[in-house]
Amino acid sequence: MSAFQREIKAIAQLREAQAGKWDGINPQHAARMRLQNRFKTGLDIAKYTAQIMRDDMAAYDADSAQYTQSLGCWHGFIGQQKLISIKKHFGTTKRRYLYLSGWMVAALRSEFGPLPDQSMHEKTAVPALIEELYTFLKQADAWELNHLFRSLEEAQQAGNDVKVKEIESKIDGFETHVVPIIADIDAGFGNEEATYLLAKKMIEAGACAIQLENQVSDVKQCGHQDGKVTVPHAEFLAKINAVRYAFLEMGVDDGVIVARTDSLGAGLTQQIAVTNEPGDLGDQYNSFLDGEEIASASDINNGDVVLKQDGKLIKPKRLASGLYQFKKGSGEDRVVLDCITSLQHGADLLWIETEKPHVGQIAGMVNRIREAVPNAKLVYNNSPSFNWTLNFRQQVFDAWEQEGKDVSNYDRASLMSVEYDDTELGKEADRWTQNFQRDAAREAGIFHHLITLPTYHTAALSTDNLSKGYFGDEGMLAYVAGVQRKEIREGIATVKHQDMAGSNLGDDHKEFFSGEGALKAGGKDNTMGQFG
Repeated sequence: MSAFQREIKAIAQLREAQAGKWDGINPQHAARMRLQNRFKTGLDIAKYTAQIMRDDMAAYDADSAQYTQSLGCWHGFIGQQKLISIKKHFGTTKRRYLYLSGWMVAALRSEFGPLPDQSMHEKTAVPALIEELYTFLKQADAWELNHLFRSLEEAQQAGNDVKVKEIESKIDGFETHVVPIIADIDAGFGNEEATYLLAKKMIEAGACAIQLENQVSDVKQCGHQDGKVTVPHAEFLAKINAVRYAFLEMGVDDGVIVARTDSLGAGLTQQIAVTNEPGDLGDQYNSFLDGEEIASASDINNGDVVLKQDGKLIKPKRLASGLYQFKKGSGEDRVVLDCITSLQHGADLLWIETEKPHVGQIAGMVNRIREAVPNAKLVYNNSPSFNWTLNFRQQVFDAWEQEGKDVSNYDRASLMSVEYDDTELGKEADRWTQNFQRDAAREAGIFHHLITLPTYHTAALSTDNLSKGYFGDEGMLAYVAGVQRKEIREGIATVKHQDMAGSNLGDDHKEFFSGEGALKAGGKDNTMGQFG
């Protein structure tokens, strides 16, 4: 007996126990609705997806080719269409996640309107987007299953037992569109209590993985901008603990914490760390502070701060803002210390924000981290803030030059030019770009590759293309040829936008509830029938 038939039998028994009061309930219809709503709460989702991530992490440890990927999505519909596309093209959602970007929440989802990525948006916007994404993914489940159930009823009415068994097998083996979300909590939106409260809301909404960064919360900057200020390790570890407590309180015992360090590009700190003895974490943090050695008390001016560093008294460099400056060239060492410390104090995955996509640079840091934590793994931002074309063309140029290959036909500073697109160097750079994720997964410990805000850019690009044609000479042809015709020929579900929004699902529910008296939208006058 199929799982669907078992559900029908169970509901039929419930109906019989009501002594006729539930005669208006069709057990098959109720079973359909149960299967179309597998996840009743966000916590159900968080527990389910946390296990997926843990299994994927173990698979990656055994074979680095089993890395995972995601795209950042700023609206539930975008996330839904992404997962529908993945299932259509690859037959499975395995190792494909969603990423929730704080940048896109700030730029696109704040009630203040577009904001920079500086944690100025409402905290509530983050769990609200998680909930929205999962609402749309659950609707995708219901939408796809509804088509299967309709086909099943047609096969049953036709007496086609072979077809019935085939469809029931598809229903029993149905793979949900619900996948893990790695959700950005920025720098925690305040102190550790504020971080805990927000993390709990995010978990309740369905987040199984929370990404936390080591910047000062109230002066947080985008990882690819200047002016980043880090916090001493003790403050960051307190927030890691806060997130873990939130997971444990909500019963998501295997929730995933992604510890992000911005130290590679952050040259400032707001605080001198508390230290109790030489070599402790606070002392290690302070050892990176830039300063002048003090020869005598006369070198100390009013308001100066003095600390002991490597057995010497130094006066740390303090800016007019009151912030302290790290030593030049200390970024990579600070990154390594940050990462080892985070993993040894409760984090599960690392995120190292870099200034360019360079496998060798990332691997250099990861190899040092793995000397202390052998199974260290990264989540890596394949950022749109990188000029990927220029970066990889310059990397190829440098590699060829080092090999002694003639590069005199190329101007390194101008390699972005279209004139290099069809050159040997341009094509080789594209191959490097194409292979970046698999190479970095193999050589640099990257378990999860994501693009933070790709759908922000795709929405802008597609809207620009449509606007240029529609408001220009192409008129309606710009939409017909550039959008609808492609939707039809490429099998994009949104061409039947009424169906995608739930019209057929709603019609079936009306029929369940009202029987023959249901007023349905999908009749002969529904123009959606023009699309087959």
